Amino acid sequence: MTKRTKLSVLMPVYNEQYLVEQAVNEVLTAPLPDDVDRELIIVDDGSTDDSSEILDKLDRNNDEIVLIHQSENSGKGAAIRRAAEVATGDICVIQDADLEYDPKEYTKLMAPILNGDADVVYGSRFAASEFRRVLFIWHSLGNRVLTTLSNILTGLNLTDMETCYKMVRTDILKSIPIRCDRFGVEPELTAKFAKRGCRIYEVPVSYRGRSYTEGKKITWRDGIKALFVMLYFWIVDDIYNEKYGHKFLADLSSSHRFNRWMASSIDPWVGEGVLEIGAGMGNITRFLMPRYHYLATEIDPMHLSYLKSIYQGKRNIKIQALDMTDVAQFDELHNKFDTVVCLNVLEHIEDDHLALSNLYSALEPDGHACILVPRSQGLFGTMDEAVDHFRRYEADGLSNILEKVGFEVEKIFTFNRISVPGWYVNGKIFKKKTLSRVQLKIFDRFVWLWKLLEHVLPWQGLSIIAIAKKRS
Repeated sequence: MTKRTKLSVLMPVYNEQYLVEQAVNEVLTAPLPDDVDRELIIVDDGSTDDSSEILDKLDRNNDEIVLIHQSENSGKGAAIRRAAEVATGDICVIQDADLEYDPKEYTKLMAPILNGDADVVYGSRFAASEFRRVLFIWHSLGNRVLTTLSNILTGLNLTDMETCYKMVRTDILKSIPIRCDRFGVEPELTAKFAKRGCRIYEVPVSYRGRSYTEGKKITWRDGIKALFVMLYFWIVDDIYNEKYGHKFLADLSSSHRFNRWMASSIDPWVGEGVLEIGAGMGNITRFLMPRYHYLATEIDPMHLSYLKSIYQGKRNIKIQALDMTDVAQFDELHNKFDTVVCLNVLEHIEDDHLALSNLYSALEPDGHACILVPRSQGLFGTMDEAVDHFRRYEADGLSNILEKVGFEVEKIFTFNRISVPGWYVNGKIFKKKTLSRVQLKIFDRFVWLWKLLEHVLPWQGLSIIAIAKKRS
């Protein structure tokens, strides 16, 4: 049976008594693809006119409506944040209650997401469309200026950053912290979609803009505020609110020198047919490419989406969802690779013996597994707990597991000695759950020095690297 898709329409409402009933009816009757269901989440943002009473009546008569009343007016961004929290659909779209945008265009907006090409779709008022109401030049000019400045800061080439119609996969929207309470939510979301590496598409939409006498609420003051929002989120990387692990990987992705050092430590054993387990955000992938055949795998949907975004259309690399403990999935990969790369993954797997057996099956005879794990259970602390580590390893224990699976351990050594004191102090003494971006940036800046000290410092490293060969 084909899984059905659900569209969650997020509708902020503030003092729209003359239009809100028509807006709700148009959303609920808008055509959708045959396999798509809908829910309409309405946030009454402290309306002081008759909007609340009208919405209560509509809610009583329709099961597709989820109605939330906010006691005071907090702004469009706050309303979207609240609606996103309760959304149960696969895709979300923002719909103002003023009927400037036509719900009949949902199908057109959904197409790039349903096809698997996009994570986010913007409905552009300035791309060629069927019609657009002609209004005052200053409003249009202001939108274009803001869009241009946003593009400069984000590196995108949007034609309409301020559009209401932003359609996005729900898992992405739920994982983004929305900080702006009012109209600053438009540039904020755009900046965060860009920093997350989302695949963003635009489609032209029709637009029936209102004048201020007809009730339009956004003003030039909001345009000024948008400039500060753009600058703020250009500087601040506040792009995850769900799991620390996502934020940590995002921070590590900018530690290019450290990632290059890690990749170079295993590079002598990496062949031309590579299976990478737990590629994350491609932190190591970029330094092991190019190869004749490279399969980067992930189990996390958000990281998988990010990898597809940055490597879409690239030759010789494929992106695939893969569970390290799923025997059936590995049956399809039997004897297909001369190298398996598994860095900072095994410690997240409860049944590490099964996981290593699956890696063994994917290798050709005489192929190599390059495995990196955190060292020493004595270093296990709050930062390990924060990123869902089941354990840390000792060299002998890792060797024993590899040999039981059938591997021959060719070389095993520790890596990154300089980080041991910092990890111990942060995770064991101060009980921290995260490293600051400042700490990571300073650390990354001096990787050249840490490499020189690697064979001088008298203790073992923070991690263990094992090079294991599949016996012929």
